[in-house]
Amino acid sequence: MSNEENKTTVQSNFIRDIIDKDLGTNKHEGRVHTRFPPEPNGYLHIGHAKSICLNFGIAKDYNGMCNLRFDDTNPSKEEVEYVDSIKEDIKWLGFDWEDREYYASDYFDQLYEYAVKLIKKGKAYIDSSSFDEIKTMRGTPTEPGKNSPYRERPINESLELFEKMKNGEFEDGKYVLRAKIDMSSPNMNMRDPIMYRIRHANHHRTGDKWCIYPMYDWAHGQSDSIEGITHSLCTLEFENHRPLYDWFIRELEIFAPQQIEFARLNLSYTIMSKRKLLLLVQKGIVDGWNDPRMPTLSAIRRRGYTPESIRNFAESVGVAKRDNVIDISVMEYSVREHLNKTAQRVMAVLNPLKVVITNYPEDQVEELEAVNNPEDETMGKRKVPFSKELFIERDDFMEDPPRKFFRLSPGNEVRLRYAYIIKCEEVIKDDDGNVIELRCTYDHETKSGTGSSNRKVKGTLHWVSATHCFNAEVRLYDRLFNVPDPGGDKEVDFLDHLNPDSLKVLENCKMEPYISSAEKGDKFQFERLGYFCVDTKYTTDEKLVFNRTVTLRDTWAKIEKQMSQN
Repeated sequence: MSNEENKTTVQSNFIRDIIDKDLGTNKHEGRVHTRFPPEPNGYLHIGHAKSICLNFGIAKDYNGMCNLRFDDTNPSKEEVEYVDSIKEDIKWLGFDWEDREYYASDYFDQLYEYAVKLIKKGKAYIDSSSFDEIKTMRGTPTEPGKNSPYRERPINESLELFEKMKNGEFEDGKYVLRAKIDMSSPNMNMRDPIMYRIRHANHHRTGDKWCIYPMYDWAHGQSDSIEGITHSLCTLEFENHRPLYDWFIRELEIFAPQQIEFARLNLSYTIMSKRKLLLLVQKGIVDGWNDPRMPTLSAIRRRGYTPESIRNFAESVGVAKRDNVIDISVMEYSVREHLNKTAQRVMAVLNPLKVVITNYPEDQVEELEAVNNPEDETMGKRKVPFSKELFIERDDFMEDPPRKFFRLSPGNEVRLRYAYIIKCEEVIKDDDGNVIELRCTYDHETKSGTGSSNRKVKGTLHWVSATHCFNAEVRLYDRLFNVPDPGGDKEVDFLDHLNPDSLKVLENCKMEPYISSAEKGDKFQFERLGYFCVDTKYTTDEKLVFNRTVTLRDTWAKIEKQMSQN
């Protein structure tokens, strides 16, 4: 696709403007090469999805390439499980790194040689200070740092010590390698940052080969350079790190990628901190990293979000230069829009109330025709069994209804979806006064789609045949937190903002027989209730479990409006 064609189909932003300018001047010989560089120390979340879509999307739109590179420089926090989950998430989103799967650990030998070069130039030195001493010497944002007493260590001595560090002759914390830059720099990242530390830890790829490991800031920029990355797209928190990356590149005299910072994705009612997400898992507040209330991509996938909806969401929020918070309703809108077009519509009753149609023939069963999705005629139609005994939602009946209650009540009529108009004649209660059954009559001339009756009623209810339905479990997931910024108040523990109604488990929900053969991950619209998918964790051969993906409309908007008026 040419750049001019691309402009007509893709929303422009300042990053694309920079790339357009670079292509116009033939910078990097007209190449566009990006990368997505996750650290394999946790699961990807929705914020990472924006970066994935941006990096892989730009490479695709400009006929370039995008690498997947794991910045695996901290073996104590990294696991193969995280590597595998990250690759699964990227593929689920619809992107392919082809044969370009790399690791910072692929470059450990080269990074070591780069470090030796800086020592020989007098631009790096071995420091014997402890981590606490180094932290104190760095100063503060308003006060300059102090030179380490080891800053002028002879080059040959630093080279010898560095080699011994690599050979495993010292214990953890004994020495570090630091860059020699400027301890009075207003940018604290330039105050002689640590490049290497001793860590006798087994690495998930290199095993016990190394007992020194590069710091992220040392490995990141050089890895980009080694891979020939032209446009290194980073979130804004790396803006103050760019001078350090540029300094390393200049001193090493190697290929210089162009770093461009953009605003990270922040969502309301959501925690993005890996530390806090891990705490939710460890405390058992959620049932793992893929709990559908979590913002991880594995959780969003399990909840029933589609990759198309996430890509559309990432495109809709755009690319900004300043951090902001996107309302989570925007993401929910994206999945509603996509599922409205693609999910099959079925009938399910979550809180059943029995209805007996007294004038319906005892043994008669009709196969009524139902539309699978009015948005897509190619999805066809299905047959729904109708019989004398039905289930409707308990909330669709009130014995003493208020005005404008157009559902079922004594003496009132409603239409059953795809079926007939019925009238409530009698209410059956148990000994405690609870309604347990409705006795109704039906008008056989009002069958939907026959054109035999012009009678209209205001209410239409979904239902299932009591003799044909099957039982399933439904898990009603909602937002995990009940305030827009659960981590914003430093005086209040973010756990105090947990939504007590974030999960409700409903047993013995009644489903129409058509969906009894649904498989894990299948998505449906339960008419009048919302969008649901078959859970991939708790569904078994004996029991179907459905997760609510999202409601049919933004119910939180109404709640927030009411709260603002109080």
